[in-house]
Amino acid sequence: MKLATLKNPTPDGRLALVSNDLTLAAEVSHLAPTLQYAIEHWSSLEPALREVDRALNSGSLDTALTFDPSAAAAPLPRTWQWLDGSCFLSHGELMQQAFQLDPIEGMDRIPLMYQGAGDDFLGPCEDIVLPSEEHGIDFEGEFGVIVDEVPMGTPAGRALDHIRLITLLNDVSLRALGPREMKTGFGFVQAKPSTSFAAVAVTPDELGDAWRDGRVHLPLKVSWNGEWFGHPHGGAMHFGFHELIAHAALTRRLSAGTVIGSGTVSNHDRSAGSACISERRAIEMIDFGEIRTGFMRFGDRVRITATLPDGSELFGAIDQRVVAPSTE
Repeated sequence: MKLATLKNPTPDGRLALVSNDLTLAAEVSHLAPTLQYAIEHWSSLEPALREVDRALNSGSLDTALTFDPSAAAAPLPRTWQWLDGSCFLSHGELMQQAFQLDPIEGMDRIPLMYQGAGDDFLGPCEDIVLPSEEHGIDFEGEFGVIVDEVPMGTPAGRALDHIRLITLLNDVSLRALGPREMKTGFGFVQAKPSTSFAAVAVTPDELGDAWRDGRVHLPLKVSWNGEWFGHPHGGAMHFGFHELIAHAALTRRLSAGTVIGSGTVSNHDRSAGSACISERRAIEMIDFGEIRTGFMRFGDRVRITATLPDGSELFGAIDQRVVAPSTE
């Protein structure tokens, strides 16, 4: 199943199912008013949702609507908890080499993770409104999962059972503000504005063989102002999502609707390009001894998507501009 949230005057929108080809939608608010509600009641609601999904994809649903990604919010417009990992070791290794950073002890054994703001996610076509270009505006293409309630102490071997949906996201970063916040040891606040999501979140079965070992085995494709930027493969993730869930739940329960990100998708193979500007800048520093690529400017556009082997876009595309605040 593919699930989306259509915008309405409420903060949480209204839940809809989306056809496999992303052309049609079916409102299912009579079953679950919001995706948060659906995740909280997944075991009892899933059979009815799948029945509507079959009708939608067979063309037998009279109430189907045309699906417009620009009318979609983030699948979960807000949630109780947003946790983001850093699970592609090539990304961290490049940063350490380029900027002569001390290695983080145990990063290959214990996942890196921070807790971000889950109260204001952006939809796939919404502008990214930020106060200043001087803050070092960067995109970060990632995969993510949405879980149901995870008991404290859940081991990695049982964590996959709690993944209800998989999604695609842009974890926007303000690189000029990050170093100071990292040095404080208190985590990110100003350096991590609202995160953006693709239009739909999908059940794991939608990925077929591309979902295995707790990883999304698909390339994540990024373009910046219409030019190719990278297509790193999600299968290179050092820690699988089941391991991230177990790490986060070691000392606390995870509430239903918790979103967990993979961190910037990155590959050791340079020909795959990058999923964030900061990584390209690190490569330039290593190769040329200088940074040649600037960060995003107002008016710039980023597009992030993931395609199945047949070329179809699994989640739809994140397609956004960076803009200054309105002066009106």
